[in-house]
Amino acid sequence: MGVSKMRQLNSRRNEQLGLYRSEFEHDACGLGALAQLDGLKSHQMLDDALSVLINLEHRGGVGLERNTGDGAGVLFQVPHRFFRKEAQKYGHILPEEGDYAVAMVFLPQDEQGVADAMRVFADGCVANGIPLLFWRDVPTDAHGLGETAIASMPVIKQAFLGRPANRETRDDFERALYICRREIEKAGDASSELAEKIFYICSMSSRTIVYKGMLLATQMRGFYTDLADASTETAIALVHSRYSTNTMPAWERAHPNRYIIHNGEINTLKGNKNWVAAREPELYSPVLQDDLAKTLPVINREGSDSAMLDNVVEFLHMNGRSLPRAMSMLVPEPWDHNPALSERRRAWDEYQSMLTEAWDGPAALAFTDGVILGATLDRNGLRPARYYVTKDNRLVLSSEVGVLDVDPANILVSGSLGPGQMLVVDPSRGRVMFDDEVKNELANERPYREWIDSRMIEMPDLLEKNAAFEGEAAVDDGIDLMLRQVVHGFHYDDMQEAILPMARTGKTPLASMGMDVPLACLTDKDRRLFDYFNQLFAQVTNPPIDALRESFITSTLLYLGNHGNMLEDARENCRLVKLENPLLTKREFDALAHIDEQGFKATTLHAAYRIGDGKNALREALERLHSEAIAAIESGVNILVISDCAGQGEVPIPSLLAVASVHNHLLRCGVRTNADIIVETGDAITPHDFATLVGYSASGIFPYLAHESIEHFCSMHVIEQDCATAIANYNKAVVAGVVSIMSKMGISTMQGYHSAQVFEVLGLSDEVIDEHFTGTVSRIGGLGIDDIQRECDMRYDRMVAQAASVAPSVLSSSGLTKWRPNGGEKHLINPTTITLLQQAARENDFDTFMEFSAAMHPQGRAVTLRDLLEFDFEHADSIPIDQVEPVAEIVKRFTTGAMSYGSISKEAHECLAIAMNRLGGKSNTGEGGEDTARETRLPNGDSKLSAIKQIASGRFGVTSRYLMSAREIQIKMAQGAKPGEGGHLPGSKVWPWIAKTRRSTPGLSLISPPPHHDIYSIEDLAELIFDMKNANPSARISVKLVSEAGVGTIATGVAKGGAHKILISGSNGGTGAAPRDSIYHAGLPLELGLAEAQQTLLQNGLRSRVVVEADGKLVDGRDVAMACLLGAEEFGFATMPLIVMGCLMQRDCQQDTCPVGIATQNCKLRGRFKGKPEYVVNYMLMVAEHLRHIMARLGFRTVEDMVGHPELLKQTAPVESWKAQLLDLSPVVYQAKTEICADVPGADCRHSLPVLAPEDVLPFTLDATLLVPYTKEAREHLGTQRFGVDIANINRAVGTMLGSQVTKDHPEGIPDDSIVVDCSGSAGMSFGAFVPRGVTLNVIGEANDYFGKGLSGGTLTLRPNENAAFRPNENIVAGNVAFYGATGGKAFVNGMAGQRFAVRNSGATLVVEGVGNNGCEYMTGGKVVILGEVGLNFAAGMSGGVAYVFDGQHTLAQRCNRDLVDIEQPDENELAEIEELLREHVDRTGSPLGIKMLYRFARIKANFKRVIPRDYKRIYDLIANEEAKGFSHEEAAERAFEMFRGN
Repeated sequence: MGVSKMRQLNSRRNEQLGLYRSEFEHDACGLGALAQLDGLKSHQMLDDALSVLINLEHRGGVGLERNTGDGAGVLFQVPHRFFRKEAQKYGHILPEEGDYAVAMVFLPQDEQGVADAMRVFADGCVANGIPLLFWRDVPTDAHGLGETAIASMPVIKQAFLGRPANRETRDDFERALYICRREIEKAGDASSELAEKIFYICSMSSRTIVYKGMLLATQMRGFYTDLADASTETAIALVHSRYSTNTMPAWERAHPNRYIIHNGEINTLKGNKNWVAAREPELYSPVLQDDLAKTLPVINREGSDSAMLDNVVEFLHMNGRSLPRAMSMLVPEPWDHNPALSERRRAWDEYQSMLTEAWDGPAALAFTDGVILGATLDRNGLRPARYYVTKDNRLVLSSEVGVLDVDPANILVSGSLGPGQMLVVDPSRGRVMFDDEVKNELANERPYREWIDSRMIEMPDLLEKNAAFEGEAAVDDGIDLMLRQVVHGFHYDDMQEAILPMARTGKTPLASMGMDVPLACLTDKDRRLFDYFNQLFAQVTNPPIDALRESFITSTLLYLGNHGNMLEDARENCRLVKLENPLLTKREFDALAHIDEQGFKATTLHAAYRIGDGKNALREALERLHSEAIAAIESGVNILVISDCAGQGEVPIPSLLAVASVHNHLLRCGVRTNADIIVETGDAITPHDFATLVGYSASGIFPYLAHESIEHFCSMHVIEQDCATAIANYNKAVVAGVVSIMSKMGISTMQGYHSAQVFEVLGLSDEVIDEHFTGTVSRIGGLGIDDIQRECDMRYDRMVAQAASVAPSVLSSSGLTKWRPNGGEKHLINPTTITLLQQAARENDFDTFMEFSAAMHPQGRAVTLRDLLEFDFEHADSIPIDQVEPVAEIVKRFTTGAMSYGSISKEAHECLAIAMNRLGGKSNTGEGGEDTARETRLPNGDSKLSAIKQIASGRFGVTSRYLMSAREIQIKMAQGAKPGEGGHLPGSKVWPWIAKTRRSTPGLSLISPPPHHDIYSIEDLAELIFDMKNANPSARISVKLVSEAGVGTIATGVAKGGAHKILISGSNGGTGAAPRDSIYHAGLPLELGLAEAQQTLLQNGLRSRVVVEADGKLVDGRDVAMACLLGAEEFGFATMPLIVMGCLMQRDCQQDTCPVGIATQNCKLRGRFKGKPEYVVNYMLMVAEHLRHIMARLGFRTVEDMVGHPELLKQTAPVESWKAQLLDLSPVVYQAKTEICADVPGADCRHSLPVLAPEDVLPFTLDATLLVPYTKEAREHLGTQRFGVDIANINRAVGTMLGSQVTKDHPEGIPDDSIVVDCSGSAGMSFGAFVPRGVTLNVIGEANDYFGKGLSGGTLTLRPNENAAFRPNENIVAGNVAFYGATGGKAFVNGMAGQRFAVRNSGATLVVEGVGNNGCEYMTGGKVVILGEVGLNFAAGMSGGVAYVFDGQHTLAQRCNRDLVDIEQPDENELAEIEELLREHVDRTGSPLGIKMLYRFARIKANFKRVIPRDYKRIYDLIANEEAKGFSHEEAAERAFEMFRGN
């Protein structure tokens, strides 16, 4: 058996037995696209493309084996001159260019496999009438490739094919080749001889060819010797360097694909795949006609998300769609909330949304068919795409500028694609066509607005036509409301904590302190089916979307009806009902359920069964629903109404089960696109419930029971609003909640989220998943369909019991959110466990601690998955406890949770730090910064300094000094209690001392954005890791992830990104405030995430490269031991230390009313704090001692020895819950095998090995080799120094290490302009990041993304080369997200900056000549002067600081987000300050625009506008008033805060 096949089989075995799934794989990359505008071919173009590839190598991925890459490749035009020469060596004379094609083919490694594959290929050619001229062996040189790449390398050949006589045009020839290739691929898949062997056609075209492989970018030229031949010429080239989060050998997964290269992530992939497959039976192709069937299925489901998108792009193009049209259909621009679009363009976008849903997610895409070349960005603009247009007629587009050495005098345009934008190079026109020209041409092709107006129905029109409809009696009429609530799973908590708050406020409800109750699959109580579904979320490989502040890119539209043919444009494609969102009122539901319009027909399916119908009643009821749905569609119905209204003696089928089951049955029958589903649901309550219904294909949802409950509350005056308002509020809150949930996954449109199935199921059997929730991740088994019926019957029995009870009108409490002693869910943390833990810690009593441990894990109770596990002491060789390492060593592996100063009090925060420093463990700042006064030790030697400095999306207080004070820097990607969401510190808790530390304003709420705006991809995270290493070269860099399906592959990517440590956090962690649904339904238990990470890292040979930490309600030595056996070597604690310090778990942390002085900033309440460091120390020591006892029984002398031995865990613990007994945790305790780099010593180690730690790249940086040593004397003696250096895009984080050394010696910085470095060239990523006061960096050239991020007092300037032919103020010179999180200093940019300029600026003064979308977002301080136009959504979430915008074109009012800010005229003092900053801008950059504006300042100053947050202005007016009364600034700030909060 070959090495490659063996590894594939091992991978499949790991997948079958463990938690890893191949569908979890992600990738990102760097890309480049080059084109000669006049179509003139040259070898130089190809050579330049390969140079671009090399200069993007830092964006590619490398595993433990440094000479094996994740993949690199190039797509270019068929080099006719070269192939004509090569053909002669094989005795052939090629036809004229275009009359032959070349197939680039990867063949099996063995001779027989090669022969079999070549036979399949030849047979396919014969069957399709395409002459196979000859085969050519592609010359390769594998010298220098890694063993893994060589072991999996295919045989590579090229097949030369003639053009059939009946294919008269090149387009016809290309279609014939496409049809032939699809038949060959399907024949290969069906061939038993080729099973488990590689057989992949990289390209098969008369126009383009692809050379690619599992290579590093630097290996491309040497490996494929064809590329070095001077006759290999092209006018178009696409290059791609891949960064995979899973390093399985995959030559075929390298890019380019056949038409596209892709840097991004398709978050809606499951839904996209299902809908493409669903459309296939109804497709008709005017172009391919009968040949269409030969090309189906459209998607090869074994490919990556990029490959699947490429499949669909190719399919559309081969069926007559132009490439720009195909790309705009699949990756549409934001249109329904975009005020800048013309009506004609909006109509075209709306029409396109009717043809197909978006392939949604962050994406930069370049595409070509060998004739034209184009590029486009996703609607959020979350990937970089910089470009030049040159005087010598070239386009150079790439993920970065500076990847090719272009003379500045040769650059006509320096630009950057914006959100949803596209450009196209068409050699027939000899120029670049930009976004508006491309899309306006497409929009003018058909009368789309006329079509839409004549066919589409909007809900207001439908309601008007059905105004007289009276409705029908409901099936459940006559049954008491309370009884119906019980049978649908309602509890008192749901009414009080969900329905009532939403109906009153129109907002989703909050909760705090995480979850400590059993999962739905562990409890013995009945739970609604929604509770078995856990939301997935974006982390690392793609960002969550900020639906709050960037709502203009989100869309809630859905359509109902018989969806048309995506392969041809027609008026009938518009015959749909348009829903603005999926939530329906009763009138809207009735109008749809009884629709009487041409082309529409609806019918209702009854989702219930009789209580006495036997043990198979639910199964039979679902089969009935299936057959009724098919019959309805056959009769012409195109709106299926599923209703769970249950009459007397009936049990409602869970609406989610009914909807998903019918949806999947229709998919299997090939009729899904013939009808849409709306649901009349009684069991949907919270946004999570509705999100699952939409996620499994419900297009409209009428929550009749929730609405009736609201009406009841209104009639009882529990709700003061009228019923219509209260229901509208509830619907508004639900829609906002669903948008928030889909945004967590990085999905912007409801159409994309619809049927995307972005959930993991915990506790349903494979049978249920396969039949009813096909394709959903479910890895631990659970309830079968009969067990679900049992749970439904339990609710019915509860209803019967309720009716007979002494209080039939009182709903019982579930006890989910609050501990209830009688009948509620069991809580880990209850009065008994709190009392025992506090007593044990305060008295340092180990016996009491063991009582506490026993109370946390009573026999038979299952709250966490690990409660189902026991230690396998029977098969262990115990040792005496005195041979186990001492507690003093063990506690060094302990950390406390990331609770920020602001969420908890100064006293609590410092107590934790002192305790952990005494132990040699680590406390964590959280994301709120840290007071520099804590750097000074206490008289007794204690240190209040937190060892771990967290850097989160808000970047509060993240300065050079903050980072340099760290022993470990933790990059927080997500939080267990609310993954995929940002943080929120209410203004009532932002007291002046908190505002000072966070560099914000007292009294104003502080929001952490959902994404890190410098982490939109895995390569961005690798960049931030690199930045942090430069910012503090001695600190360990860790990355915090939250447990979810796929976290193992993400951890793999993080390890490859150079992190030293990975923290896997369980979903049940605590929080000061989070949406209620996030706490209970987002993320997964620690056990699943930790085990998956361990298995996947081990499988990829990367476990030994990183330290793994675990947290998530770890309470004692037992929990730590289990986490250790599952793969953790360090351990985090948060909730228990809070309890030790006095927390009573009142779960109202967000109120700032904590009675024990922990979760508050109120001075009076803080005075009640009774915690002591000794208590925390005692607790940690007892946990360690408990662990030592377990270690002794298991035979481990050290924690390191114990890491990663899941074979010593067994699922034999007795449990009372019947549902828990159905689970299978064998995938959790599976011991994975190393597949990659298994021959490298230590690669199969189960714990970290320092010798295999990430390679130290810092000694090779420009700072290390030049800037730091060259400035040593100036830094030490506070002298001045100025010198020049040359830079390129590969020089990243320039100046950051220099700044760290300045901060190390001078924490406050040094005098301004002490060290001045003049840099010439292209500034790489993160240039000038975290530069402190005294360091000035001047760039003559251009800058990539993250320029000046975290600026900490230094000065940066940027201006184009003096020979540049373009106007700086009309071109992009600085990339996206410049000055993100800046805290101080100055910067001057002579030119425009990209998207998200100055996001979260809290103190820097910045001058720039124009910015893209989302400028000054979330800004909390500082000043920004913008001398040109701003993009859309300017100042969104801006709560502090001030921006001065020159509004000469009068566009500011339209583009500014005025939710929080006002646009005003600056006063004379401000105008004088603007003029002075303008003068400094000119002095430092020589800006031509600045010179002109200075000269005309008196005439133009009226065009400057002040953008200032309303509350910021108000609080500072209050402070000024108090200072005028004689109070100090500190006193005035506190008095102003009290006044502001009082209002």
